[in-house]
Amino acid sequence: MKKYTGYLLVGLVSSMTTLGGFYLMSDHANVPFITNANNQKNGDFEFVDYKGNYGYDAPNFVEASSKAIHTVVSIKNYSSQRQRQNQQYFDPFDFFFGQPDQQQRRPQQQQEQDQPSGMGSGVIISQDGYIVTNNHVIDGASKIEVTLNNQKSYTAELVGTDPSTDIALLKITEKGLPFTKFVNSDGINVGDWVLAVGNPFGLTSTVTAGIVSAKGRSINILGKKSESPIESFIQTDAAINPGNSGGALVNANGDLIGINTAISSPTGAYSGYGFAVPANLVKKVVEDIKAYGIVQRGYLGVKGFDLSNEDAVKQYNKQFKKNIKTDNGVMVTELVSKGSAIDSGIEEGDIIKEVDGKPITSFSSLSFIVGSKRPGDKVDIKVQRGNATKSYTITLKDAKGSTKVRSKADLTPSEILGAEFDPLTERQKDSFGINYGVMVKHLEGSGKLAAAGVQDEFIILTINDKEVSSQADIEKLLKNHKGRVSIKFADYYGRIYTKGFTMD
Repeated sequence: MKKYTGYLLVGLVSSMTTLGGFYLMSDHANVPFITNANNQKNGDFEFVDYKGNYGYDAPNFVEASSKAIHTVVSIKNYSSQRQRQNQQYFDPFDFFFGQPDQQQRRPQQQQEQDQPSGMGSGVIISQDGYIVTNNHVIDGASKIEVTLNNQKSYTAELVGTDPSTDIALLKITEKGLPFTKFVNSDGINVGDWVLAVGNPFGLTSTVTAGIVSAKGRSINILGKKSESPIESFIQTDAAINPGNSGGALVNANGDLIGINTAISSPTGAYSGYGFAVPANLVKKVVEDIKAYGIVQRGYLGVKGFDLSNEDAVKQYNKQFKKNIKTDNGVMVTELVSKGSAIDSGIEEGDIIKEVDGKPITSFSSLSFIVGSKRPGDKVDIKVQRGNATKSYTITLKDAKGSTKVRSKADLTPSEILGAEFDPLTERQKDSFGINYGVMVKHLEGSGKLAAAGVQDEFIILTINDKEVSSQADIEKLLKNHKGRVSIKFADYYGRIYTKGFTMD
């Protein structure tokens, strides 16, 4: 208090000034001075002196870091030359989240069999060796190698994948492993401290710090791999780089709030924005894969657009000669046949405002909430229709219109192949000079055909040297089939290819 003496002596001129000066110079000065905006005169600006960090201690991430790095692993993807040639060379993840050896890759050069074709990270989620990572980290792998923080390596089994969320589940044979705990990611806030833990550029056990800079982000990266992508990413400014894919985003206690998945960058390296799949969604996906072999996902069965998207609203108004205004919610433009909503009373033009009491601000928030449910689950939905608010309770169905939970063994051959098939028209037969074959429709990026290089509107000619002319032919040939499958197909130009894959 000695340094304040001069101020106090001068303050004797006015007792009020003395008391005010003493208050501002005391420990209370660490609290920002708050005024009532109603007392501010028009045209005035207000300033406060900077007095340090307002009494808060600087964050300390030592304990969280030491806890998290032991649960994060390095993953190497070994893909054969043939497998990589079958994949399309451009992948959206190369743009959003390139892999460490991306600049050294050359499509013409033979890949050494003992060299990985890609690297990433993963997170141990159980003491008996279950590991979660990104689907794009292990996509197309013939062998997956996992290296722990103690440098011990294992060959991992791929338990299952979910391209709709870009999540994959691995398993190594080990006991007593350190593992991370899931956090309720719905409870995190913009501004919360977070750490990104992974292996960027092959630099193992790297930790970077930042904050949650946004929630519920959609960056349109998963649509190439799935017809029903779920994007509601946690955005962070913690530095994330190639090789961080599949690593952990943890809170200040070192517990898991997300799986680092992508960056938005003009260079392929960190530019300030990283994106992680929320822990709640990750937990649901891996639990389904572990229990059923596939993800159990409910669908509402609607198509629509964000009312908050001004351009989409303008386009809708122009096309349908309407005069709707921008707002929060999802405008329903189409009800899907066999979907959950079509028989519930929901109508085209309704605006979905809430699901299970949670506000719907965008289509990504709608797909996140509904996609976190299973077939047979019920959801309460509020819609706005004109000036009225209506409520519905809907039982969710899967993509095939069923309310039952199915296992991997229940999938049809067409579902495993990841496509639907139409018979050829006479004109198509004449154009290609063939008498048999089926046209590929609605190809899914996660299916066997996509992995073999087949694309929409390619023509499947034979399966295991047997001619096919309908989807029923394919179902009959591959029902209960295990082992190698050989397919012959034609592209748009009539060029013929023969590829193979294995039916598990």
